[in-house]
Amino acid sequence: MTALTGTTASHVAGAAAGGGSPERPGRERPGGERPKRPLRVGRAIVWAVVTAVVVAAFWGVDISWDALLQLPQKLTHYLGLMFLPPAWDKLPDALSATMLSVAMAWFGTVLGIIVSFPLSLLATRGLTPAVLHWPLRAVFAVLRAVPEVVIAVLMLSVTGLTAYTGALAIAIGSIGTLGKWGYESFESVDRGPIEAATAAGASRVRIMRWGVWPSAKPDVLAFWLYRFEINVRASAILGLIGAGGIGKMLVDNIQFRVWDVVGMLMLVVVVVTMVIDQLSGMVRHRIIAGRWELPVVSALRRRASRVTS
Repeated sequence: MTALTGTTASHVAGAAAGGGSPERPGRERPGGERPKRPLRVGRAIVWAVVTAVVVAAFWGVDISWDALLQLPQKLTHYLGLMFLPPAWDKLPDALSATMLSVAMAWFGTVLGIIVSFPLSLLATRGLTPAVLHWPLRAVFAVLRAVPEVVIAVLMLSVTGLTAYTGALAIAIGSIGTLGKWGYESFESVDRGPIEAATAAGASRVRIMRWGVWPSAKPDVLAFWLYRFEINVRASAILGLIGAGGIGKMLVDNIQFRVWDVVGMLMLVVVVVTMVIDQLSGMVRHRIIAGRWELPVVSALRRRASRVTS
């Protein structure tokens, strides 16, 4: 102990006499030189590439600085036209169009669930052979890569500009996302029930039913509800290309510059979307936590507990 203390003291004293900071014994190089900091060439190259891409994108969008400086003034002007006051007399029509958008989203979500659920089971690694689950995963990837708007445009020549077109586009887009979420949830379950069902001689169908589904059920149901929320927003966007619903009413009034109606429509879309989000969150909380509770109530309760603690 005395020898170690003496060595450390002499090392610190020598470093102080030399005007430098003390170094750990054994880290010095011959001649008293410090080790050089390693060069991170890969990190420097990555940052240089990212910087170049950002600069190229910045110049590629051809920003009009004059219009950008006038944006706050124009935004204030149009917000006044839309909300001071909005056209409340159009509220019944707006609610009817919004309900059509919600119906499109609901139909598309249910149809997507019906198609994607069995396919996601077949795409689960460990439950089906690779020759089956890899092609299904490729199909899911392709469907996720195509936006719902593009799907609807491709279907216009067959189904026409109707709400049915929007619902089918939402369903096809949902299959890719729900399929991926499904097989990822099935693959992340506890392997114990699966091994027990296999040891008992259960068939693949029974293994999926009793070994996989009970553990994955909360996550899968929550994903289905979350996808419905996404589809409600997608249905409003699909209305912009003539698929019906609140989106079509919105784009028609924007084209004719009826700003007070546009403001009222935006209020309806925001309120309905928030209500659906809260109701869906309440159902998800019931599935996962076992009790009914609105997300906003949960957030307020957590905040109150942090303040009191």
